[in-house]
Amino acid sequence: MAERAGRPRAGVRASLIAAAVLYVGALVLLPVGSLLRGALGGGLGPVFEVLARPDVLSALGMTARLTALAVVVNGALGTALAFVLVRDRFVGKRVLSALVDVPFALSPVAVGVVLLALFGKGGLLRPIADALGVEVVFAWPAMAMATSFVTLPFVAREVGPVLEEMGTDQELAAYTLGASPLTTFFRVTLPGIRWGLAYGATLTMARAIGEFGAVLLVSGGVAGQTETATVFVYRALEDRDERGAYVVATVLALASIGLLLLLDVARRKRGSRVEVEGKGG
Repeated sequence: MAERAGRPRAGVRASLIAAAVLYVGALVLLPVGSLLRGALGGGLGPVFEVLARPDVLSALGMTARLTALAVVVNGALGTALAFVLVRDRFVGKRVLSALVDVPFALSPVAVGVVLLALFGKGGLLRPIADALGVEVVFAWPAMAMATSFVTLPFVAREVGPVLEEMGTDQELAAYTLGASPLTTFFRVTLPGIRWGLAYGATLTMARAIGEFGAVLLVSGGVAGQTETATVFVYRALEDRDERGAYVVATVLALASIGLLLLLDVARRKRGSRVEVEGKGG
């Protein structure tokens, strides 16, 4: 009787597993496989030819610079934001916490429109930019702001739970021993939150690499100047440069997948280490 009762459960379980595999395969593996086929269909020779083109190198370089800037900016500000939300109590804290997640809900295209409204012709902040002699829209600054905005939540949301788990006992002990706030941060707090910071930075990189909508609107998409890798793919498809589009899109996909796999490995290692330390304690 017990064996018969277990059969339906096993059957349902197997069906759910099969459905999950088919779902992921259809939405992830099939598109990635098609992308690889389009990029590698003519062999590696054409791939290297595409990657050696000046416009491709410029687009990939622009994406790398914007990604690096987003990691630095949100690494610093996201960590500070996590500290404020976890360690401080103030009026409007819940509102601020909700605002941190706005980039998750707001369309990247809307972000681009907002930046155009602020810094474009007749924009609210355009006079300030003109007074400083800074060209914001259709230039690098707006692209940097757009990329930093859409990646804003990742570091803050990864560091916050780590700070809560860490508590304040170690920091208070350091203060008692005469350590300054700066010394305490670098010697005590930063080592404690390093995993959360690393996770947030990795997610920031993966998101920044694939950003398209906001950057397309504010960059102008000038080849060799304000064109990112994603914008290059868009332009290449419009120009019927399918080989170039497939190759660059494959590079972006592999970079993002590689970052996410690295994140998964790091989380597993940290989980194993915490488990071992817990048993040792």
